[in-house]
Amino acid sequence: MKKRNIYMVSGLLAMGVLTSTLLSGCKNKQTKVTFVTVPVAKGNISNSVTATGTIEPVTEVEVGTQVSGIVDKLYADYNSVVHKGQLIAEMDKITLQSELASAQANYDGAKAEYDYQKSIYERNKTLHEKQLISDTDYELALYNYQKAKSQFDSSKAALAKAQRNLSYATITSPIDGVVIDRSVEEGQTVAAGFETPTLFTIAADLTQMQVVADVDEADIGDVAEGQRVTFTVDAYPEDEFEGEVTQIRLGSTSSSSSGSSSETVVTYEVVISAQNPDLKLKPRLTANVTIFTLDKRGVLSVPAKALRFEPEGPLLEEGSNIMDNPSETKLWTKEGNTFTAHPVKVGISNGINTEIISGIAEDTPVITEATISQQDASAEVNGNSEKNPFMPGPPGSNKKK
Repeated sequence: MKKRNIYMVSGLLAMGVLTSTLLSGCKNKQTKVTFVTVPVAKGNISNSVTATGTIEPVTEVEVGTQVSGIVDKLYADYNSVVHKGQLIAEMDKITLQSELASAQANYDGAKAEYDYQKSIYERNKTLHEKQLISDTDYELALYNYQKAKSQFDSSKAALAKAQRNLSYATITSPIDGVVIDRSVEEGQTVAAGFETPTLFTIAADLTQMQVVADVDEADIGDVAEGQRVTFTVDAYPEDEFEGEVTQIRLGSTSSSSSGSSSETVVTYEVVISAQNPDLKLKPRLTANVTIFTLDKRGVLSVPAKALRFEPEGPLLEEGSNIMDNPSETKLWTKEGNTFTAHPVKVGISNGINTEIISGIAEDTPVITEATISQQDASAEVNGNSEKNPFMPGPPGSNKKK
């Protein structure tokens, strides 16, 4: 019975010592607050939207023919440099020349008839005024004159049309530029019906190009003329080209999304200027476009989270001094145990960085965030620590030497 009491007392003593040790360990845990600071510095603040587009010449003209027939001669080919008024193609003129000759003959006959009937009418008019001929003879002369005049006017119009059609057989360049496409061959027959057949496509100046980008309807509200643009093309993946938004077209395009045929995607065309001095950009290349809807460079800025920091609650150590300011927009600095609020005027923000217009000097370190950690105050020193006599030792520790 006495041994049992002794064991119970020993167990209670061991539990008491263990509890005391654990509680002592908890009390020795200290809270450590670490503040992260970033200096106010100059940087770039931007927001952007992305799109894809096609490289196109600024001025592009499709040259066609208004008459049907056989292409007789071609005087220009792909990549030919042409000038305004230069002969670039000829249609077969035999049929057109025959039509012109027929129209000329009709015109000559109609003119002769007109002149003859006109002289009769003028003579009979004079005689009728002197009452030397009857009203019937005068009216017949007037009728024949008017009929001859109508036929003469019709033949004159037919002759002008035949002359114009013959001139259409000689095709000249309407602008100075470069031939970027040729759609016909010599000897090919073209038919000018409801649609004028295209023979050549001529670009005015390939050193001045444009990108026609399709911008999603969710992003088009942020796009405006004059915004900076960068884009790349697969042909030169290492090069980045610069441009500027020059036009936002009001016409939209709807297409079905790839995931569902019931959902439609609405896009708007945005025209972007692109300088092309070295002629790397070729017509019809696909461009991957970034439009900077918000763009300021070299402005004082801080991380946006610095404006949300407040020194309060567990972040304050004993003896901390706070020099606050009633301003809603402020930045905080810390010197020793003193927190100081700096009221600032802010500009644009992209959610990550915010422009600082005034209120604080460049290179001033401001607090962006704080972290709280627990640190053991009774850490081992030089690897030596006290051992609890009631805790079991490692295996073999009780062996006699």
